[in-house]
Amino acid sequence: MNLRYSMNRISITTILLGIGLYCTQAMAGDWPVFGGNWDHQRHAEFSQITPANVAQLGTAWEFDTGVSSSFQATPIVVEGVMYVSLPFNHVVALHADSGKLIWRYTHDRLKNRKMCCGPANRGVAVSGGKVFMGTVDSRLLALNARTGQKLWDIDVTKGEQGVQEDAASLGSQFDTQGGKLEVSGASGAGINMAPMVFDGKVIVGITGVGYGLHLDSPDPDAPLGSVVGIAGNYGRRGFMAAYDVDTGALAWKFDTVPDKGWEGKFTQTTLDGVPLPRNIEQEKAAAANYPDAWQFGGGSAWSTPAIDRENGILYFGTGNPSPQMEGSSRPGDNLYTASLVALDVRTGQLKWHYQQVPHDMWGYDVASPPVLFSTTVKGKPVKAVGQAGKTGWFYVHNRITGELLFKSEAFVPQNNMFTLPTEQGNVIYPGVIGGSNWSPVSVDEQRRMVFIAGIHWPVKYQLHELKAKGNKPALKYSSMSPIEEGDKYGLLSAIHLDTGKLLWQHKVKAPLIGGVLSTQTGLVFSGEGSGEFFALDANTGKRVWQQGNPAGVNAPPISYEVEGKQYLAVAVGGNKLFGFKQGQTIKAWALTTK
Repeated sequence: MNLRYSMNRISITTILLGIGLYCTQAMAGDWPVFGGNWDHQRHAEFSQITPANVAQLGTAWEFDTGVSSSFQATPIVVEGVMYVSLPFNHVVALHADSGKLIWRYTHDRLKNRKMCCGPANRGVAVSGGKVFMGTVDSRLLALNARTGQKLWDIDVTKGEQGVQEDAASLGSQFDTQGGKLEVSGASGAGINMAPMVFDGKVIVGITGVGYGLHLDSPDPDAPLGSVVGIAGNYGRRGFMAAYDVDTGALAWKFDTVPDKGWEGKFTQTTLDGVPLPRNIEQEKAAAANYPDAWQFGGGSAWSTPAIDRENGILYFGTGNPSPQMEGSSRPGDNLYTASLVALDVRTGQLKWHYQQVPHDMWGYDVASPPVLFSTTVKGKPVKAVGQAGKTGWFYVHNRITGELLFKSEAFVPQNNMFTLPTEQGNVIYPGVIGGSNWSPVSVDEQRRMVFIAGIHWPVKYQLHELKAKGNKPALKYSSMSPIEEGDKYGLLSAIHLDTGKLLWQHKVKAPLIGGVLSTQTGLVFSGEGSGEFFALDANTGKRVWQQGNPAGVNAPPISYEVEGKQYLAVAVGGNKLFGFKQGQTIKAWALTTK
């Protein structure tokens, strides 16, 4: 009976695909949006895979994408079809129960535009028979979900204010250790995030606008090198924007840096009271010398927004101000960078913002996507929005007013935070890497837990001075360099949603980057750079299952059902920035019979 029903359903789906009536409307077994549901909780309600039988998980299928590079995408599953964006913005549609290819879109990048932030893409949005994707060359595309044919293609940065001084032009001054290092990076614009669709609009933001210089090894498999901060007029300001799903016409745009008032209140502390090493009088005196600093202000939009549909509010995080790590040419708080921002989802008007780090000089982007849930305050339920910071705290806010309800206990070690660089080098953690980086969290409201993929990786924060060279003047700059020889590791942490208390932590050998999935049955799934895909008991943090893979599992896992069978799926493609082996497969698991 089940086999016959499955065959009939596949036949019907094939017919619908053939006549163009397949509308990609989400059903109960789907993973229809980036975060699994509108609250971005990445929590699967399916009951088939449990702690008692998780040991019976086996490979259901694998799909070779043919593209070996850092692979960060969340697969989307709608009506038995899986849609996945690949590195360099290619897209595939697969049968979600077999991994067999339905169609493939091959992206043709603009030849005159460099990638600002690497080839990785974090996913697509699927709605109304269309697949939407932002690209590394700052375009927004709509594809036919049935065929993969391109329906429209817009350049979201056309006519935008660009870079006025490219920091990479300073590269010849740097000590590259006899050619062992390469000077790379500049300010630019691209789209990494998976879009969201709401009320006939597709919503997406740009990244890379606060990008500075990197001193990297020419070895393509080497991890992140030094991040360099230089004062000057380079960069641009970021934005979040909404476009018509049928035409791509701009509906609204919110600039992450305002043209008036970006200096803020010149606060001496973070909003939760941590002192900052700022000379406020000096900054105020210098402000008149930098009236146009907002034009280069940064504030990338790295994370896919969460949308409170009942109240019509969109939430997203912003990146560091530009220039990165160097604050002298941008006096003030540098609003709305390094912030959690809430907008009216229909108009793009600002509702509130919370700046985690005013005048950020450490690369503390608000990078991990926000998540919506209910918390308890003084015995009463409160609708909340939470965000796992690069700072190592999980911030919980009243989602209507923006009030900080509490921040969690630190989920990674903290040392020398918010201190300035020195000539000898000041070791801080967490630093530019995090904390929690772009990895999405998972929330189990029934168990009152949020699960966070964390990173412990100390960095050396150092001051440098380059001597005058030819017609180029002397140059002072700062750098943050991950310490390769030091102790670094990952921590998957469970934190209580009502108190912020740490409930348990699971330590792994390498920093955790990729994301977390939880299930109603009490499992927590994540992956390691070594290639291990693993499951923990949600109540204890004990590892109960794992399977090795030939490349790093550094993307967010998902779960879905087809014909009553539950699957887990994840991109197995590694991550170059962290030195994790790259690969080119999408892999799915299901229970095997013994």
